[in-house]
Amino acid sequence: MTMALTPAPSRTGDTHAHRALALIAQHRLLTTTQIHRMLTPHTPPRKIHKVLVPLREDGLIAHTTLGGRSRLQAHFLTPTGHQAVGDWPELRGRAATPIHSPDTANLRAAHILTGVRAHLAFLDDARARGDDYEPLDWVPEVTHHLPDTAGEDRLIADAVFHYTAAQPRLQYRAFVEIDRTTMSSERLARKLIAYARFHDYTPQPAGRRGTIGEQAAMLAWQRSYPRFPRVLFILTGAARTTLTNRITDLRRMTAAHPLVTRLATHVPLGAAILEDIEAQGPQAAVWTPLAGDAGPRSWTKL
Repeated sequence: MTMALTPAPSRTGDTHAHRALALIAQHRLLTTTQIHRMLTPHTPPRKIHKVLVPLREDGLIAHTTLGGRSRLQAHFLTPTGHQAVGDWPELRGRAATPIHSPDTANLRAAHILTGVRAHLAFLDDARARGDDYEPLDWVPEVTHHLPDTAGEDRLIADAVFHYTAAQPRLQYRAFVEIDRTTMSSERLARKLIAYARFHDYTPQPAGRRGTIGEQAAMLAWQRSYPRFPRVLFILTGAARTTLTNRITDLRRMTAAHPLVTRLATHVPLGAAILEDIEAQGPQAAVWTPLAGDAGPRSWTKL
């Protein structure tokens, strides 16, 4: 009986090759420039090709060329690449939907790469500050199940990130929602209700209703997080007036819906325009709180 062998890539022992594969696996699609900024920001950009070309020759990654004048290449894992990284510890538990073909890459590129732009803004700022935030600390498409509640049966955060500030040493976690103005403002604001439901959600034991004490100890989010992550909306893709109006709608939802109002008493909620984050840095006063005083502030001060 002949057994199929798991491919053993010849080049993944190299630190840069290994890290590049892990980055593409986690983020699903990355441009050459984005990989360079994450992996080797202090070397000439052309040198990243010495990492990517062998991975392509080994059949571990493929690419698509994005539209527009820049003709950027965006890289994704092949089935062989997915098989190669399947048991890597740094990717354990990651369940984002993979990219399988150039056509899929083109269809999903706008949303995925917009999220990576936001991630890179946090990454560049963290490096400048000496904070602890690495390229794999942004985890896309994190699913939380809400099977026995009314409404949708799951909440999928566009990303969850983990960030540790150095001075003073404080740990932060955040759910991130990327808004490219491809959905209605009302539908965007309804995402706050989903987060509020998740905040209050207690899975019921099979066959019986839990006691009040059991419910207090078994909130679903406590199985994954020591504290409920703050919720950050990052908006782009329209005129500033449109984006500002959408932030206003998020604030109105927070004030009008009792579940979201209660969430806001326990969890920092904020929104910012992506171009402001990129230009001024995420620690700048570019974030609008979704509850209380609307004065702009840093994401850590929401």
